[in-house]
Amino acid sequence: MAKTGTTTQGLRAAIERSGYYPALVAEAVEAAVGGEPIVSYLVHQETTFDANEVRRHVTVLVLTGTRFIVSHTDEQAADSSSPTPYATTSTESVKIGRISSVVVSRVVANPEKYQPGTLPREVLLTIGWGAVSRIDLEPAACGDSNCEADHGYTGSSTADDLSLRVSEAGDGPETVRQTLAFAQALSEATAATQR
Repeated sequence: MAKTGTTTQGLRAAIERSGYYPALVAEAVEAAVGGEPIVSYLVHQETTFDANEVRRHVTVLVLTGTRFIVSHTDEQAADSSSPTPYATTSTESVKIGRISSVVVSRVVANPEKYQPGTLPREVLLTIGWGAVSRIDLEPAACGDSNCEADHGYTGSSTADDLSLRVSEAGDGPETVRQTLAFAQALSEATAATQR
């Protein structure tokens, strides 16, 4: 379930509609936002299956005039460290100018019949600001198939701070639309800081 909008009241209502520990999530997000006006937000609740457990978590993305705020809340079952179930909530506030990439990957069915404006069946939103990078390395080689020399390694480094996947089948078409709207607002905000 994802909700998007532009007001503090709308953000609070979207968090409450998600039904996922709304008082806890709203307090953490509102503390991070402070008094700044909200430009856009996205609330995404996801349920995953881990072995024999059903686990829920919610991610709240907020764009203000100066910052990108990400909040994530997970629930945990009772374990050896806690006799009762518990939840962990974290928020991170990033200056808009630090965002280095906003990647929107779209999956469309029957691309030969694609019509502009048709919603993709799946969207993967990846946002990078330099806190987490993924390095993919592989042995380097030359063009000689018989060469046994060590040519070192080659690879790439990718900013991979946040990835959020939504699909029409799992989350509904409105969630896909809202994710694209938030991604566009964030892209526009990062472009404005580079002028």
